[in-house]
Amino acid sequence: MYLRSNWFARRVINPVARRTRLATTLAVRARKTGDLQEIPVNVLVRDGVSYLVSVRGESQWVRNLRAAGTCELRNGGRQHEVKAEELPAGERGPVIAAYRKKWGYQVAPYFRKLPDAADHPVFRLHPLPSRA
Repeated sequence: MYLRSNWFARRVINPVARRTRLATTLAVRARKTGDLQEIPVNVLVRDGVSYLVSVRGESQWVRNLRAAGTCELRNGGRQHEVKAEELPAGERGPVIAAYRKKWGYQVAPYFRKLPDAADHPVFRLHPLPSRA
């Protein structure tokens, strides 16, 4: 069931979410091809700081973001460039707990598959100055 739902998310839910602007979209350059990878994400704001949590663990967008160091967040026609700082595994717990509290209904299957917080990369986001 996990593989089928993963296919469904990639092929149906993610494209619909991006086109309808129902979700924030992460745009990051692929580390091998340089192509722009776009994926819907939930951005957690906790104590005035924004975070990205990878519910699927070591995913392609995680590897790409590590390599690029920066990405763009898009929502409702707005775009913000940010620097991403990965949190050490020992600091992820409180952020993941807040993330699960807010989006648990969406992400519970991923945390059942990967229950250890160390398996879920977390990035603290730092806004970059606008280029406009």
